[in-house]
Amino acid sequence: MTSVPESMPFRWDLITPDQLGSLLDATAKPDLWFLNDLVACTGKVLARSRNGDLFFVGRSLDSMFDLLGGVFTGRAGVQRLYRLPLSFQRPGIGSGRRWQRRPLTPAEVAQGRRFLETVGLTPYALARRDRPAVLVDVVYEGETFTELFTLIRDWIKQEREPWPVIRRKLAFVGVTIRRKTSPNTERWQQRAAWTRTLPASAVANVSLDPGVWSYFGDHQVKLTRSLRPDRWTAEAEGPGRDERTRQALVEAAALVAYGRSPAGRQAVARAIGRDPALSQPWLRTLVTSLTIG
Repeated sequence: MTSVPESMPFRWDLITPDQLGSLLDATAKPDLWFLNDLVACTGKVLARSRNGDLFFVGRSLDSMFDLLGGVFTGRAGVQRLYRLPLSFQRPGIGSGRRWQRRPLTPAEVAQGRRFLETVGLTPYALARRDRPAVLVDVVYEGETFTELFTLIRDWIKQEREPWPVIRRKLAFVGVTIRRKTSPNTERWQQRAAWTRTLPASAVANVSLDPGVWSYFGDHQVKLTRSLRPDRWTAEAEGPGRDERTRQALVEAAALVAYGRSPAGRQAVARAIGRDPALSQPWLRTLVTSLTIG
């Protein structure tokens, strides 16, 4: 494991929040209006995680990361949580139907691999994992997952690590906008050909209320800057300390505290228990641990 690249955005450690000092002083109590939807979605993500370690891509699901950080505090034998705050947004080339994002430069590919190495997603490490690596993100059309998969897959080919082994160690869980379903509903993975190179169970979706999805994906104030490819090699900026960031910090800290509480753990356990995957022994063990812990 290498040191964190200098361009990785700073984010406070809210599990052992010694860094916060007086940042939370004189701040308003957060309105966790989305909490019930977040808990329900979190339970489903856990249920469909195949007992893997969770890697939260980008920043959109920072609230789920914070909630689970509290839920899993001090608990052995549960999923490990990682943040991979990469964005692949960048200017396109062409126009109309020929429009596409410009390719990543060799320097960006190299830096992207360094970010992956930081969280243990090298080809070598993936081939030797005991548990699946489960990448989680909000999904609209699946472009971020496609770019991330391509970055990993090309690296695997270059390193000549065994793809038949690694394909069983990778999984993707997309948090999608809840819509009315019908037999003709097309899901993002049906348009992404790469998903067919993985086992069918390796790609799953969890739906979320449209308003909550939009809040997390589009409107929520984040504690880190966006890490687009043009910023991957830039020197990291320090933490923000403006009023909006401080209030976002209060919200994040409240989610961690709720996750650590007996009420929060039991709420997540109940959300897991509503999923058909509860028939799996590892998931029943997790629910029991959260219920009695």
